Amino acid sequence: MHEDNYFSRLNQYRSMWVLVLFDLPTETKKDRRIASQFRKKLLKDGFTMFQFSIYMRHCPSRENANVHIKRTKINLPEHGKVGILHITDKQFGMMELFFGQKPVETEKPSQQLELF
Repeated sequence: MHEDNYFSRLNQYRSMWVLVLFDLPTETKKDRRIASQFRKKLLKDGFTMFQFSIYMRHCPSRENANVHIKRTKINLPEHGKVGILHITDKQFGMMELFFGQKPVETEKPSQQLELF
């Protein structure tokens, strides 16, 4: 196996996607403000909107994913349901996406600069 191909395959299993799925109450003005603040904190932490109540973030490693998962847990609202799912890049790439009946490609991770 060619070395570049090997590292590319290895990276697909090492890099992770973190998905935050939530259903927060929005009945009152206060509820809407809390839900909005939660979404803003996700965006500030590098998540992007996948669907209205599903945000995702690419992480280069499981350790990095755990940092963002911990940060999300710190910002959990008092009420509502929140799920946090982390999957490998390989698993994410197997997702089938559709707009209507038209298939579309899954998002490719952006190149991120990591400073230690």
